[in-house]
Amino acid sequence: MIEIRGLAKSYGAHPALQSLSFTIEAGDMFGLIGPNGAGKTTLIRILATLLQPSQGGATVDGHDVVRDAGAVRRMIGYMPDFFGVYEELKVREYLEFFAATYGLRGAKRKATVDGVLELTDLKGKRDAMIASLSRGMQQRLGLARVLVHDPKVLLLDEPASGLDPRARIEIRALLKELRSMGKTILISSHILADLADLCNKIGLIEKGRLLYAGGLKEAMAQVQGDDLWFVEVFEETDRAKGILEKQPCVEAVEDAEGLLRVKLRPGTRDVHTIPQALVQEGLRLKLFKVAEVTLEDAFLRLTKGEVS
Repeated sequence: MIEIRGLAKSYGAHPALQSLSFTIEAGDMFGLIGPNGAGKTTLIRILATLLQPSQGGATVDGHDVVRDAGAVRRMIGYMPDFFGVYEELKVREYLEFFAATYGLRGAKRKATVDGVLELTDLKGKRDAMIASLSRGMQQRLGLARVLVHDPKVLLLDEPASGLDPRARIEIRALLKELRSMGKTILISSHILADLADLCNKIGLIEKGRLLYAGGLKEAMAQVQGDDLWFVEVFEETDRAKGILEKQPCVEAVEDAEGLLRVKLRPGTRDVHTIPQALVQEGLRLKLFKVAEVTLEDAFLRLTKGEVS
């Protein structure tokens, strides 16, 4: 659906993107991750036909973002990190205005606006002034606006920025519903827990370079280690901690409110000695498992915090 080939963008002598190449398949929810200044917004704006690349190119469903920009614009819904809303309009008036710009008229326009109001759970706010909406409601309205022409591809730059926890959950549920409808979604966000819940694929960008593009699970597997384990006992956590600290294979033990985080020495293979030592001392084992990495772990291990 989206193909990026050797894409580069420079502002004078300053490179913002450097030879990016990857593909997003139809139906993917692709999370774009990187520190501030990594080039995420620049990439999204190129795909939205708002910027032209300095080198390389990109296509959306086979349409070139430079040579066939008009066709690309009809296929995408672009939601920037900050977007202006006409606060003096009512919600329905706002959506009808944008529907009209896409050539929707009469009964079709009314049906389309009713549909996106229903989808984004804004039906109860259709006659409200936009100025009266909360930040979360305005974000939902922004999504509703980019859906009026039923685009195949959504380009979302920080859609959950500045939202409270409830609004974040609601936006996340809406994005899942949009993906279930067959939309291909490219989303950038600094809220990595949300991306881990939403995305099947991710791309890591740092200093304008692509460090990784592919499956979320595969990214986790790259940084998954076997040197950190979680241990929990039914009683006498302090005694269990002391026993583990004496084991030759153990480097450190941290007590996190009853859950022991056991750091093993490099090259340790006899992991079974950990539960064995506790049982031999008469302790009852409740939990013993390798610590699973999170998307935050993967991000920290695969990036250095550099910006372009």
